[in-house]
Amino acid sequence: MKDEAVNRVNAKEAQRLVQEKKVVVLDIRTPAEYNEGHIPGATNIDYKASDFEKHIAKLDKTKSYIVHCAGGGRSTRSLPILKKQNFKATYHLDGGFTGWAENGLPVEK
Repeated sequence: MKDEAVNRVNAKEAQRLVQEKKVVVLDIRTPAEYNEGHIPGATNIDYKASDFEKHIAKLDKTKSYIVHCAGGGRSTRSLPILKKQNFKATYHLDGGFTGWAENGLPVEK
């Protein structure tokens, strides 16, 4: 059965959602990874931090979020946490930040 709470998108689909301001980009990599380059306007909450769930709980759950890490592992593991916290809409960026950058999409430092 497909998890209807999560929409999987590739880098090009993600870019369209970002450009249309339909999603908040949630970058769950470490601050060091984030500082090396990130999707413009992304919010950084470190998945590896002990208080990750507490920070996630503070987000506006009425907004739509696109979650990513470097390649998809951490962001996939974060999906049950987002689901448990009743986010309205969650998108998973398949391929993560690596896929975004490899497609030549905008990166901010």
